[in-house]
Amino acid sequence: MRLSRLLIVILLLGFAVLPPLAAQGQAPVASPAAPGSPYSVIVPVADTSDAQRDQAFATALGQVLTRVAGGQDLRSNAGYDDALKGAGSMVQKFQYQRATTGLSLEVNFEPGTVRRLVAKLGVASAGVKPPVLLLVQGADGKLLDQAALTSLVASAGARGTNVVYPDATRPLDAAKVAAADPAALAAVDQQYHTGLVLLGSLQNGKASWTLISGGQSQHWTGTGATEDTLLADAGNGMVDRIGKQLNVIGSSISDGKLWVSGLNSAIDYANLLAVLRADPSVRQVQTLEAQNDSVLLSVKASMPLSGLAANLAAGGRLLLQGEPHQGADANLRWLH
Repeated sequence: MRLSRLLIVILLLGFAVLPPLAAQGQAPVASPAAPGSPYSVIVPVADTSDAQRDQAFATALGQVLTRVAGGQDLRSNAGYDDALKGAGSMVQKFQYQRATTGLSLEVNFEPGTVRRLVAKLGVASAGVKPPVLLLVQGADGKLLDQAALTSLVASAGARGTNVVYPDATRPLDAAKVAAADPAALAAVDQQYHTGLVLLGSLQNGKASWTLISGGQSQHWTGTGATEDTLLADAGNGMVDRIGKQLNVIGSSISDGKLWVSGLNSAIDYANLLAVLRADPSVRQVQTLEAQNDSVLLSVKASMPLSGLAANLAAGGRLLLQGEPHQGADANLRWLH
């Protein structure tokens, strides 16, 4: 029987076994936080007093800790309250800003210090979640801009979820995104580096919402006396749904099989292995077999394989959750 091209490549490269990064001495390199990073937060303040600034530091650190812990709620963890009291010692830089809504403070924390604190709090991180792309239409059918989405962004941000806004110069087909069209989602992955999209439509005190996460859709509706109420509720609803799907933390190492289709070349295969190797929850990967454009991998990870697949697909890594495959615990599809 003729071997597939992909299998030949695998045989030539040898069976890929990826040891833990820590074993190779590849510790994370600290880098300065930048606006839009998980270590950077903007919080409102009443004035520039020391008391207001200290409170803002604590509020900002709470949001950053949630982000770096992959969306987990850390408030009940021993040492959490003391950590917030010392938030100022972890601040890398801060800057006051004035806007139409009042005074705010942009706070940037030192990444390495925050990661060490998360570990000290006893958290097995699932990795920083990607931002959510917001495609929300107002009553006139036009996409709402950043200023109009303030209430949604604030409620999501308070629970550690970042967002990104669509680039007006490179419009997306919202209908195709809502339908989880692979080509449309590949464009989102490439342009915004996320597999999370919130689509919404507001009309006369009502709203309909669709959350796309790695190609999987969740729908719900909402009502509110004001548009701000609708948007704030949507932010909380979005975070709840993302958390249920992606905040999966295992109590022990899981060993299972992952089926990945859509690999058209040796480059696709190499890129897939690179994605898996870069994921903090993956401990080991071994290629078991190849069939046409697909491979079956044995994966050891710090979370169940279904949770790993959901996180990988949501992470903007050109992956979607695929169709079930016999003998596999989880399934992914490589995008082009």
